[in-house]
Amino acid sequence: MNTRAASSLASELQHADAGDGEAAARLFDTLYRELHRVARREVHAHAAGMTLGATTLLHETYLDMAGRELSFPDRARFFAYASRAMRGLIVDRLRARHALKRGGGLQFTEWKTDAVGVPPAGDDGVVDALAALARADAALAELVDLHCFGGLELVEIAARRGVSERTVQRHWEKARLYLRHALGE
Repeated sequence: MNTRAASSLASELQHADAGDGEAAARLFDTLYRELHRVARREVHAHAAGMTLGATTLLHETYLDMAGRELSFPDRARFFAYASRAMRGLIVDRLRARHALKRGGGLQFTEWKTDAVGVPPAGDDGVVDALAALARADAALAELVDLHCFGGLELVEIAARRGVSERTVQRHWEKARLYLRHALGE
């Protein structure tokens, strides 16, 4: 992104933060293409249980975000929040789809833990582990959101945070270890 575009984006962020609805709409239009890429990645990652398209996910995320009074000091925080909102919508859709009262058709089978070990955590386990990570270290949780759900490479995250790539790699390893421990792996 060139300096002029970054300056324009910063200006739009300030106006949107000040409550200018038109600036918020222009900002969302500016970032639409990149957000659509994130939405496509999210839908692809959960393709097995999804009937939701990337465009629909993006629009539902916009409606969710537009209905709240939000403040984003920079682009990275905006994308982290948008990624979390998309993930939340996907998890809600998957939970609703698998809910017994909605005809999810779950079948219970016996799980022999002595032969296999502890069963892997489902969506709830991952969501709980991410929530625990956010309580323990918000910066690490944001890193996970940006990398896993936002689709950013570690080098991109380092550039956005203004730190070295090695620092982000260390934080990534720390977050992965925390999540593995929280998931019982």
